[in-house]
Amino acid sequence: MEQPTGHFRSIPIEAYQEHFKPGDHTLVDVRETVEWVTGRIPGAVHIPLNDLLQHLEQIPTDKPVVVVCASGVRSLYAAQDLLQAGYPEVYNLEDGTKGWIKKGLPVER
Repeated sequence: MEQPTGHFRSIPIEAYQEHFKPGDHTLVDVRETVEWVTGRIPGAVHIPLNDLLQHLEQIPTDKPVVVVCASGVRSLYAAQDLLQAGYPEVYNLEDGTKGWIKKGLPVER
């Protein structure tokens, strides 16, 4: 299998908040719909992991992509998929939505 050529990094929630502002990246939540409706990080785009490759047109390639799931595992797989699809800058949000909520950060419902 060919190694992806883009930039990838897992980042903690604090680094995400410090380095990314609304509009300068795309936040993709790859959880299932039943998880999505219970609460999500504001501004996230919902594309379940199993549907990701069929919906790449919803994710711009001209800005960084941050991928999030419940705890940071599915988003790793999604990040690899995006890199292989040619996205140049992809980040995995460590600790996922559960970590975000545990820190008392705002969620949309």
